[in-house]
Amino acid sequence: MGFVVACCFLLVSPALAGETQHVLVLYSNHRLLPANLEFEAGLRETLADSTELSAEFLNYPRFDGASYIRALALFLNEKYARRPPGVLVAAGEESLDFLLRHRAELFPRIPMVHGAVARSFLSSLPPLPADVVGVPIEYDFPGTIDLALRWHPRARRLVVVTGSSAQDHAWEAKLRGEILQFQGRVTVEFLVGLPTDAILKRLSELGSDAVVFTPGYFEDGVGRQFSPREAARLMAAAAAPVYGPFDTFMGTGIVGGSMPNFAAMGRQAGEIANALLAGVTPTALRLPEIMLPTANFDWRQVRRWDIDANAIPGDAIAWFKEPTFLEAHRNEAIMAAAVFLLQAGLIAWLLVERRRRRLANLAVQQQRFELAHAARLAVAGELTGAIAHEINQPLGAILSNADTADLLLTSGVDRRDELRAILADIRRDDLRASAVIQRLRALLAKHAVERQPFDLNGAVREMEPVLQPEARRRGVALEVRPAATAAPLVGDRVQIQQVLLNLVLNALDAVNGLPEARRTVAVSVERDADRVILVVRDCGHGIAPEHLPKLFDSFFSTKRRGMGLGLSIARTLVEVHGGRIRAESRLGEGAVFQAEWPVAGDAGSLGPA
Repeated sequence: MGFVVACCFLLVSPALAGETQHVLVLYSNHRLLPANLEFEAGLRETLADSTELSAEFLNYPRFDGASYIRALALFLNEKYARRPPGVLVAAGEESLDFLLRHRAELFPRIPMVHGAVARSFLSSLPPLPADVVGVPIEYDFPGTIDLALRWHPRARRLVVVTGSSAQDHAWEAKLRGEILQFQGRVTVEFLVGLPTDAILKRLSELGSDAVVFTPGYFEDGVGRQFSPREAARLMAAAAAPVYGPFDTFMGTGIVGGSMPNFAAMGRQAGEIANALLAGVTPTALRLPEIMLPTANFDWRQVRRWDIDANAIPGDAIAWFKEPTFLEAHRNEAIMAAAVFLLQAGLIAWLLVERRRRRLANLAVQQQRFELAHAARLAVAGELTGAIAHEINQPLGAILSNADTADLLLTSGVDRRDELRAILADIRRDDLRASAVIQRLRALLAKHAVERQPFDLNGAVREMEPVLQPEARRRGVALEVRPAATAAPLVGDRVQIQQVLLNLVLNALDAVNGLPEARRTVAVSVERDADRVILVVRDCGHGIAPEHLPKLFDSFFSTKRRGMGLGLSIARTLVEVHGGRIRAESRLGEGAVFQAEWPVAGDAGSLGPA
């Protein structure tokens, strides 16, 4: 295969520091040679993004001769006179030879980096100038042939194929010298400078005891031009296993070989060029002595030719090999195994924990129920005086009516109409007292939490007779305004009434001791498209801004004798019913508490409020 030859010229002008740096890549061969593409990919990957990259091509071996070389040198001199490179990177033998011969007239005193240049070629040159540096490579023809013979232990014939160009003849000469070490192991046959059709015919006639080695060729015996990769592809389709020394052959159908990496050559050249551009002097660089080749193999061809996988070196590079599940997902497999081993125990622990949480939740709910009930009892204690007054009134009226009826009966006069009126008054007052007691019993009774549809308007109206007496006792005007339309909720009616009780009692406390005009508390029910809102407003002193964030916390209270549970319980009961509660306040103007819940179902199903 033709050498990739690159010359990279990187300019950093001291007078123009900070300007875009310039890289010129000169390839020995034509633009689309696969090795050139690989080399340039590695070079571009390594050079800084801000570096400008240009490319020129010697087109060797298609074009050569003294007149062509002079014309090319003149062309490069004219093209880059105004923008010369700062660093030369010559990769490949022909390119290095060209630049060393014409360096003085083209790019004098510019450091040069060589890449893709064989160590044997460098040893044939005079000592390089101090500012020409690089890492030699080794095209390992013998190593590739040795791999082929080890992987095909029954092979008795080695067929070597080269072409007719100058470069092809150079490869042939190199091979004839290096092939001598295999004498005695196999019979060697050279196919040199034949037409491609003749080569393919000869290869198709080989038996199972033959292997083929080829560096490819640029030109066959009838002058047809090829890239070495294309020539290798055609030969690999024949009946015998084919080996080659260049990694650009991989994927064409060859089995493999001991190969340097052209992309790595480009990266190496780019790293050296970067160092020189950063101000490192060529003599200060510490470079490897050589870039060694590595065994490569095509897994598909290994299977095709039934090669023993144990004969392949462990450090060889595998191409087109489907990874096993463990190779492709090693970390995932280890993790899956660990998860599998822990999963049974984890599931068991989760089941135990789930049961514990369920029991804990039941306990919390029970405690919440007990606390709410205790809070209702405490509220009832606060309402004792008002409730007693509310019951005493109808009881006193009943007693008075009974005394009057007794007088009428002892008078001996037939006054049945008046007695009927007295009995109606007694019945009404009895029902009034009974209603107060029933509401109180419903509030104080310990019952299981229920979730039933009800109308918030009705729940608020039921509590008005309980709250009004307490408000009157404290000298507070309590105004209750239900919503104009039904306000449907689903939940526990008593718990929602407890929220109302807590909020109203707090409001009554807030206006205690204020002038009569400000001793007012308003309770209203509001309804919009998707919410039902209970609002309690007072005209008290308001809530300090620093207290608002903690208002609903347990055991937080601004009252001297308060336990700090009323608003905390109210928030719990509101949130249990899927709602939320908030407070707003302005100092000196009072406070507003709003509890809101999502509207439940069809309001019409709840009946009249």
